[in-house]
Amino acid sequence: MAVERTLSIIKPDATKRNLTGKINAKFEDAGLRIVAQKRIQLTPEQAGVFYAVHKARPFYGELCEFMASGPVVVQVLEGEGAVAKNREVMGATNPADAAAGTIRAEFAESVGENSVHGSDAPETAAVEIAYFFSGLELVG
Repeated sequence: MAVERTLSIIKPDATKRNLTGKINAKFEDAGLRIVAQKRIQLTPEQAGVFYAVHKARPFYGELCEFMASGPVVVQVLEGEGAVAKNREVMGATNPADAAAGTIRAEFAESVGENSVHGSDAPETAAVEIAYFFSGLELVG
């Protein structure tokens, strides 16, 4: 498997509950390295641009509002098959369907407040990483 990079966001529901360290430990225990990280506060407009792919979906407005409701931690994870590995560690979007030991099974409060975001493909990851980080900030 090739070494990849993927975007991870620790969402407002998790940062509010001080879960950043516990979530990062799960990524690192799975063999992913954090090569860039920062805590930011998105505006609803910034969240809207980031989630523009969902603009036609009924949850879009609520998603943007939620993502701007508190600080998030955006980070770049690196490792072999990082996109798939990150998604495995996160677990299913619906915490009721997430496997035991995954981030969402342990920390998500609901389908909407599910603690983490992760890129769904290497191509998406490249676009998402570039939205939040310059090349100088990626220090793997």
